[in-house]
Amino acid sequence: MGASHIHDPKQTVMTLDHDVQNKSETNLKKYRQIQEFAKEQGADFYPAGHGIGHQIMIEEGYAWPGTVALASDSHTNMYGGVGCLGTPTVRTGAADIWATGSTWFKVPPVAKVTFTGTLPPGVTGKDVIVALCGIFNNDEVLNHAIEFVGAEDTMRSLPIDFRLAIANMTTEWGALSGLFPIDTTLKHWLDSRAHEASMMRASDLVEGGQRFARSRIDDLFTRSQLAADQNARYAKSLYLDLSTVPPYVSGPNSVKVATPLHDLEKAHINIDKAYLVSCTNSRASDIASAAQVFRDAAAQGKPSRIADHVKLYIAAASAAEQRQAERDGDWQILLAAGAEPLLSGCGPCIGLGTGLLEAGEVGISASNRNFKGRMGSREAKAYLSSPEVVAASALNGHISGPGWYQQSKEWQGINAGEGDGFQRRVVGIEEAIEKLVGQADNLVAQGEQGLAQEDVQASEASASAEVIAGFPEKISGELLFADADNINTDGIYPGKYTYQDNVSPEQMSQVCMENFDPNFNNIARSGDILVSGYNFGCGSSREQAATAMLARGIPLVVSGSFGNIFATNSINNALMGLEVPRLVNRLREEFAGETSTGSAPASKEPSANEQSLDSQPPGPASKPKGENKLTRRTGWQFVWDVRSSTITVQEGTSGSQWSEKVPEIPPEVQKIVAGGGLVKTRQTMFAQQVSLEE
Repeated sequence: MGASHIHDPKQTVMTLDHDVQNKSETNLKKYRQIQEFAKEQGADFYPAGHGIGHQIMIEEGYAWPGTVALASDSHTNMYGGVGCLGTPTVRTGAADIWATGSTWFKVPPVAKVTFTGTLPPGVTGKDVIVALCGIFNNDEVLNHAIEFVGAEDTMRSLPIDFRLAIANMTTEWGALSGLFPIDTTLKHWLDSRAHEASMMRASDLVEGGQRFARSRIDDLFTRSQLAADQNARYAKSLYLDLSTVPPYVSGPNSVKVATPLHDLEKAHINIDKAYLVSCTNSRASDIASAAQVFRDAAAQGKPSRIADHVKLYIAAASAAEQRQAERDGDWQILLAAGAEPLLSGCGPCIGLGTGLLEAGEVGISASNRNFKGRMGSREAKAYLSSPEVVAASALNGHISGPGWYQQSKEWQGINAGEGDGFQRRVVGIEEAIEKLVGQADNLVAQGEQGLAQEDVQASEASASAEVIAGFPEKISGELLFADADNINTDGIYPGKYTYQDNVSPEQMSQVCMENFDPNFNNIARSGDILVSGYNFGCGSSREQAATAMLARGIPLVVSGSFGNIFATNSINNALMGLEVPRLVNRLREEFAGETSTGSAPASKEPSANEQSLDSQPPGPASKPKGENKLTRRTGWQFVWDVRSSTITVQEGTSGSQWSEKVPEIPPEVQKIVAGGGLVKTRQTMFAQQVSLEE
């Protein structure tokens, strides 16, 4: 970016956790360069094998309650489990913070999620978040910041490790953050960390004695607690009764499909591989739960080794967590059961290293993401569950639980919905007034929006928006339609290429959208405008999802909505994007009946899994079915007139033509795009500063 030093080294923590199994000289050289840079700049550094960055941020006390922390990975949300507002940035955004000490945000709407009841024995935090992703699977919290709230006894049933798993996977739920309260449960955890810090050797906790100082904890809980105002208004309010949540499994190949474990057990789904890995569920407590499954089997005189046809891979969230599991004897139990240990870091979860799923295989993992092709072959199926269900499935050879959860005979399903879960309570006068004021404000806003639209339609053609020098005044091209919702960044740019250095733009172009549609490169043409469905670009924070589009010659992506990280990456890399739901709906109306020839194999999964949004759903079993075209050339022409903030669509050569107003592009965003992206913009800024100093 042109900066000569990190603006504030104490603001920076560097960890090596991706591709840690790669022992090539090229990779090791890169790691040495990063370590030397950190030392030169005075930034805290943790080498490969020390652990996953998110876990290090938690156990070393960097993610502190009541503060804000950013990291260049989509699962930064995890810090919300300890009351720290964690939200992801991207590589360019992180570098910008290094260089300037600041960053930019689009302030998100806030959703309140109220927990009621208490979590039953045999149910975990992983089950809670998998259930939330499956129940509220229509983008209810997309690009929202979430506040988790509940009565003290309710929140006490969610220990910190459960909260970390829930906050971690708010990313998969579509949220930008998932914040838990600073409460007595957190205080007890901090006190235990302070005790551990005082007892541990320096190799176990580098500066834990300082960051977990009791005086710092006491100060946190004696000063005014950070909390929402009593009359705070939320964009969304949802609730979940924890007492009604059973063990859940996500998948296959989608976090938006969640099925109660007892239903999947009836289907007897055989597995080939099982994974106890990742920042989500591989802490010492998770390893202990998995080990207990094998201990119970041995105590009952049953086989206590994994099934002959199954491979179980384990990797602790950090070296410190593995040492704790070894001290407790849990790590050794899993090894004796036949598990294969991996280095602490990001491996199979992101599709790197040993143990990836091969074509036709079925895997179950305690990790956070099961997008098609992410953990290996596109032709594999991946499920997500709690550590104990992973262990039991590995033991039995098929998806199953350890039998710890006993479902009540009165159970009638999960109690969840909109609101706070206390519909019958008496509403106070102040709350009633606030609700009426909020409704009035919404009506006023809607009225103003309608009047503004009428004014726009009645305005003269000469009215125009500001367009800065270098930003295109018009963008046009043929529409290329990728008809699916929730196309994730793994689908746009596969993980197996993400950590390869020196990938040329030509190579990026060839693999763009490969995991979504292997034929995309043969269909797309330079200058096309890509249109997709809703929540485009969800998933990981990889910038290549945006730069691969540019490499393929696609200057503009249009969708019903974007994942926030992809939208940020696009701006930072000079790829333009527009949200035009009407266009998505019109294309779906027009091309709904077109299918390619051929038949798809019959689904052997439970019926609910036919709703997977990450793969084309099978048609009705009673009639022959075709497979929807993943990518199609539409013959429609699209023009975006930036100055008039209008898009015009010509539906084929003889179809109708229509126009629609779109939001103006803020000047600051235009400057980044016109400058060739954030890196080039900052390089110009620092070069000008140097010139002035000279």
